[in-house]
Amino acid sequence: MTQEGWGTPQVEPITNHYIVCGGNALAHRLIRELIEQYEVPVVALVPDVSRDHGPQILQLPGVAAVHEYATVTDEALGAVHAETARGIALVDGSDQDNIHAALNAQGRNPGIRIVLRMFNQRLGEHIERLLQNGAALSGSATAAPAFANGALGRPNSVRVGDRYLYVAYDDDIHSNQICVVADRIDRQDLSRLRLLPETAGRAAEFIALARRLGADGSTAGLPDADPPAAGAGGGVAALQALTSEPPLPIPWWTRTRWWLLDTLRFFTSARLRLVLITALLAVLLGAGVIWYFNGHLGWTLYVTLLDMAGAATPDQPGEQVPGGTWQRVAQVVITFCGITFVPVATAIMVEVLATGRRGLPKAPGAGTRDHVVVVGLGNVGVRVAALVHEAGVPVVCIERDPQARGIAAVRALGLPVLVGDAPLESQLRRARIQYSRALVAVTDDDAANLEAGLEARAVRPEVRIVVRLFDDDFAHHVYATLGNVASRSVSYLSAPAFAAALMGREVLGTLSVYRHVLLIAELAADERSGLAGLNLHDIEEPGGVRVIAVRLARRPEDHQWNYADRARRLVPGDRIVVAATRSGLARLSTPS
Repeated sequence: MTQEGWGTPQVEPITNHYIVCGGNALAHRLIRELIEQYEVPVVALVPDVSRDHGPQILQLPGVAAVHEYATVTDEALGAVHAETARGIALVDGSDQDNIHAALNAQGRNPGIRIVLRMFNQRLGEHIERLLQNGAALSGSATAAPAFANGALGRPNSVRVGDRYLYVAYDDDIHSNQICVVADRIDRQDLSRLRLLPETAGRAAEFIALARRLGADGSTAGLPDADPPAAGAGGGVAALQALTSEPPLPIPWWTRTRWWLLDTLRFFTSARLRLVLITALLAVLLGAGVIWYFNGHLGWTLYVTLLDMAGAATPDQPGEQVPGGTWQRVAQVVITFCGITFVPVATAIMVEVLATGRRGLPKAPGAGTRDHVVVVGLGNVGVRVAALVHEAGVPVVCIERDPQARGIAAVRALGLPVLVGDAPLESQLRRARIQYSRALVAVTDDDAANLEAGLEARAVRPEVRIVVRLFDDDFAHHVYATLGNVASRSVSYLSAPAFAAALMGREVLGTLSVYRHVLLIAELAADERSGLAGLNLHDIEEPGGVRVIAVRLARRPEDHQWNYADRARRLVPGDRIVVAATRSGLARLSTPS
């Protein structure tokens, strides 16, 4: 089915335009990004203009045309004039559907720039090789680190060369910071915040400014993903670099306890653990009796191990033994407890090897503490749970839809999952939210995510809360009224990267400063980019672009941070790494 004339009326077929296929939040944001930041003609191909974000896309000012097709077929590509388009973005549907549509578009227009959303990143790497001019990106992979690091209380980072860049705030800014990325930070009025403000080049002045104006907003150790509000003058944020990923401030003994508990839960069920713990306590008690009467630790260990193995020789009548009856009782207890270990070990091996334990449902144990609760197991929720799990922090997941594909994915990681439409409060209590360190709510419903955050806060007021919110006004109200709630938007974090990729630019990652996005991108100096012949002063723009590193053509492996010769003109083969706002990167990426 085709619906033409939804957007601006067309007098003649449009050319040199960009096509966005999809009706989800990412498609909505991407269309806005292309229209507002890059000022290019956009044609939207929406599965249904009456559902999801279709109505909002239909009302966007500046859209050249909106077409309605259930799938991206040959007929649909003909309707949007793919043969004369500069680029096409496929950001909805399954990986298989997007691959099929990408190959069809390339067949119609071999020179078209293709960007497709792929959940399977490994498959995406292979598909990129099949496309003459294309890129495969994952929106969830781009946004998930911001959610995971927000829950873990550490800054999100982007790897550039051998360094990890992150945003530090106020007193956490060091003298070796790369550049100031924001000032006038006031949590109560985020409209005052300025990204990449015009500042001098001396780091010491910025440190003094941060300490003078941000004394009320300082944090100890590494900064939080969203720092506390600064003083009346506003806080300051700076870009800093570490040689390794920002560490997670968790004591080693806590990590060891988590590892032991997780290992025990993986290999045993609750009943087996009860048997093992009871037997172990009995053995330790018996060993304590033997040691009390013998007073020799080595001998006690020797006798205890032999008794557990059933190798003890019984005493003969009239034979004198230290401890007498008490030691004999202890040895009998140890021997019988040792006998139980053999069948229990056999049961464990059968359960693990024969039943495929990793695929079975797993509920959070009574000892689950200091964990992260993830609500919603869509693409983003699965990636967030995996990232937190990789950091060594326990995870408990909640999903209402029993058919959600993410349930199998997190169960394969051995993570507990609570499934069903039970009241959210009871599900959170079953997930032991009262003992958790953070909650991440990443369903597709803003209201449901906020509800999860408020329910968690009612049970545990100090819990760290990170929620997924699409609506900007809603998110600003949340920031202003709820002290320990941070919001993220998947589409807001990933749309700039998709737009830049559509223009042929490489975005290394995104960093968030509250609801603002800072893009870290690498650009090549060549004829196509228009950067050859420019110096850093020509490229940089207050509030838009800051060059943070240069890779010279003669030394491509070295990142020269804060390159000193800012008057030197770039030559073909040089590459620059920039920190940029959405509009700043759009200025550098606008096609000629």
